[in-house]
Amino acid sequence: MSAFDSSVIVPILSLLLLFLLNIKIFMTKASKQHFPPGPRPLPIIGNLHILNLKRPYQTMLELSQKYGSIYSIQMGPKKVVVLSGYETVKDALVSYGDQFGERSQVPIFERLFEGKGIVFSHGETWRTMRRFSLTTLRNFGMGKRLIEDTIIEECQHLVRSFESHRGKPFEVTTVMNASVANVIVSVLLGKRFDYQDTQFLRLLTLIGENVKLVGSPRIALFNMFPVLGFLLKSHKTVLKNRDELFAFIRMTFLDHQHKFDKNDPRSLIDAFLVRQQEEKRTSTAYFSDENLVALVSNLFAAGTETTASTLRWALLLMMRYPEVQKKVCDEITKVVGSAQPRIAHRTQMPYTDAVIHEVQRFANILPTSLPHATTTDVMFKNYYIPKGTEVITLLTSVLRDQTQWEKPDTFNPEHFLSSTGKFIKKEAFMPFSLGPRMCAGESLAKMELFLFFTSLMQKFTFQPPPRVSHLDLDLTPDIGFTTRPMPHKLRAVLRA
Repeated sequence: MSAFDSSVIVPILSLLLLFLLNIKIFMTKASKQHFPPGPRPLPIIGNLHILNLKRPYQTMLELSQKYGSIYSIQMGPKKVVVLSGYETVKDALVSYGDQFGERSQVPIFERLFEGKGIVFSHGETWRTMRRFSLTTLRNFGMGKRLIEDTIIEECQHLVRSFESHRGKPFEVTTVMNASVANVIVSVLLGKRFDYQDTQFLRLLTLIGENVKLVGSPRIALFNMFPVLGFLLKSHKTVLKNRDELFAFIRMTFLDHQHKFDKNDPRSLIDAFLVRQQEEKRTSTAYFSDENLVALVSNLFAAGTETTASTLRWALLLMMRYPEVQKKVCDEITKVVGSAQPRIAHRTQMPYTDAVIHEVQRFANILPTSLPHATTTDVMFKNYYIPKGTEVITLLTSVLRDQTQWEKPDTFNPEHFLSSTGKFIKKEAFMPFSLGPRMCAGESLAKMELFLFFTSLMQKFTFQPPPRVSHLDLDLTPDIGFTTRPMPHKLRAVLRA
C-alpha cells in the first residue's frame, strides 16, 4: 500500500506543482499584458538609449504619439509609467488623486531631503507638513491684502533697480530672483533682504545651481544608477550646496528661538517653533528641527524659482512680440493710469490676464511635473499599475494638448480670450498641477505674477540690446530641472 501511495502521490504532486507554476506564469503574463505598453528596453540600461537626457520631456512627448496617453518607459532598472494629454492627466490627478498621491522615491531627492519637508516627503510626514504650511501661509496673508502690500513694496524696489540701469542692457536673473524670493522670505523669516546682501545672493546662487544640476544628464544617470555615484560627481555638488543652505536656515531659526514670543509668532519659523513646543508633550516626529530646515528650504526654493523664471519668460516674450507688449501697456494705461496696479484691477484687464496665463502655458516651467507614485495597486484606463510605481504626469502634454489649444506651440494670448475680448478660463491650464499634490503656493504665485508683471509693464518698454532684432531672440529653454529662459540681456526703457 505504501509503495502504491508513493508511486502515485509523487507524480500527482509533480503535476499539481506544474499546474500551479503554469497558473503563476499565466498570471504574470496577464499582469504584464495589462501593464502599460512602451518601447522595448535593453538589458540593464532599459530605454536609456532613446532618452534625450537634456530634455527628457521631449522624448516622452514623442513616445506618447506612438504608445498613447498612458505608456511605460524603463529608466535603467526601474519601470516608470507616463501619463500624457489633458483627459488622462486630469483623470489620474482628480478622480484617482489618492491612488496617485504619493511622491516617488527619486535617489537625488531622497539624499537631499531624507523624506523631510513638504515637496519630496512621504505619507504622514507630507500630510502633516502640507496642513501646517497651508494654514500658516494663509495666516500670514497668502491670498489676502496683507501679502499684496508686501508684494507691491517689493515691486517698487524692483522698479527702482531696473531704473538704475538707465535704459542700458543688463541681465535680469539675479535681481528678479532676489525680488521674488523676498516675498516668500517675508513669510518664512519675517524680513526682507537688500538686493546687494552677499549672504542672500549666495543662497540664491546655491538654489539656482542646484536647480540646473538636478535637471542635468549626470543627475538623470545618478537617479537611474545610484551605485555609479562615485563616477558622477554632480550629486556631490548638489549635496554640498544643500549643506550650505541648511546651515544658513539652522542659524536663522536658532536666532528665532532666542527672540520669538509664542503668543506673537511673526513668521513661519516662529509658528513652527510654537507647534514644536506644543507637540513635545506627545511626539516630535513631525515638528523636528530636521523637518523645519527641509520645509523652509522647500518653500524658499519653490517660492522663488518657478515664479521668477515665469517673469523672466514674460519679459523675453514681450520683447519677442512687441505688438503684444503694446496692447498690455495700453490696457494698463487705460485701467490703472499712473496708480499702483492692484489685484482688484485684474478683472478689468482681460488682455493682460490672458497674456500672463499664456506666458505660463508657453513657458512650461515644470514639463514633467514632480514625479508621483501609486499608493496602492491601481486599475487605470484598463491598465494595471502596481503599488509603488513611479508615475510621471507630463504637464507639457497638457499645456500643449492639440485638442485643447488652437495653436499649442505658438505664443498666443487669444487662447484665453473670447471673441468679444473677455478672459476665459481653460480647464487644460494646469501649470500648478492638480489633486492632493498640487502646488501649495498657487494663490501666492498668481498674485505675484500679476503684480510684478503689471508694475514693470506700467513703467517700462522692454527691448533687446542694440543691434539685436526681436525676431532673433532665442526662445529655446535652458537645461535644468525647470525650463528657464536662456541667459540674455534686455533694456528697460522708461515709458514717457
